[in-house]
Amino acid sequence: MSLYLDHNATARVRPEAVEAVTRALEAVGNPSSVHAAGRAARAVMEQARADVAALIAAPASTVIFTSGGTEANGLAILSAVATGSRRLIVSAIEHDSVLETAKASDAAVEYLPVNASGVADLAWLRERLAAWDEGDGRPFVALMLANNETGVIQPVSEASELVRAANGWLHVDAIQAAGKMPIDSRALGADTLSISAHKMGGPQGVGALTFGPRATMVRIQHGGGQERGRRAGTENIPGISGFGAAAKAVSGVGDPAWRDAAAARLKAAGAVVLGEGEPRLANTLCVATPGWDADRQLMALDLAGVMVSAGSACSSGKVKASHVLVAMGQADLAPAAIRVSGGWDTTEADWTRFADAWLEAHARHVARRPTSPVGEVA
Repeated sequence: MSLYLDHNATARVRPEAVEAVTRALEAVGNPSSVHAAGRAARAVMEQARADVAALIAAPASTVIFTSGGTEANGLAILSAVATGSRRLIVSAIEHDSVLETAKASDAAVEYLPVNASGVADLAWLRERLAAWDEGDGRPFVALMLANNETGVIQPVSEASELVRAANGWLHVDAIQAAGKMPIDSRALGADTLSISAHKMGGPQGVGALTFGPRATMVRIQHGGGQERGRRAGTENIPGISGFGAAAKAVSGVGDPAWRDAAAARLKAAGAVVLGEGEPRLANTLCVATPGWDADRQLMALDLAGVMVSAGSACSSGKVKASHVLVAMGQADLAPAAIRVSGGWDTTEADWTRFADAWLEAHARHVARRPTSPVGEVA
């Protein structure tokens, strides 16, 4: 039986979400219609909005449904640019949906560095904001809550204090964190915060952005007046319904001790755990093995029925060096790094099975390596 440990790419859909999606597909009605079917569809949507809002401790009236996390991130960034931000600061470890949108905007882009553990350098941010040029408009800073590759949790609340002191806009990509750790969007000090259904056991193709009173949202997708005029297009009621059900069903992603026990076994064989020692998501393990390429590790594990990934899964299925690890100063380890991520249905036995499979594959890898004339491994 195969073992799925790539929940950071997409989580297995929860049965509650399947039931909600099915129920919505069997119904009929446009939530903008005023007749009974339309009102019923709107009621389903607004209940889901309330459930999603509760997950991140945000007012339901501030939740905008989108087609996914990428659109939610884009809506925040482009709204900031449209309202006067002419220079963007984004952390060097952000998801590509943040990095590429920032680069594609009309604004200049700077990168907030991280240390060797992958934690944002707040001293750099403090100095940069202190020297801000008013000609660059309102400062905009994008800092994710937890990194999708290493699981390292970022000092968002502390960054918020710096950004607010500079009258800036803080955008928090919480897509990987939602459902894996408690989130209070207002306590974090986020002006905008994005999440996505499929990372927590909901359906793919639906996300959300919440915004606070210091953020001015600008409609990027034009047409009708859906989402209180902030995002045009008929809402995806089946997807939204499943999103709400998944948000309501969130129950954590297992004990970090399960991951750590597996990690200890890999470390004993020579692997390096990235971000170790920093607060991390309980489900995420990023590990590199010098001399053993990630693609070969993936293939060996896949043949053993264990599915993991090499970094982010949002690059057309290609295995490439992680910009996150490069930003951490770990470029030498990047080609050999894999990401293992459990989910709501992952057990301690699953982590043990992964470690067993990895160690067996590693033993075969070591046995195939050439040896020196004196019998030592070259």
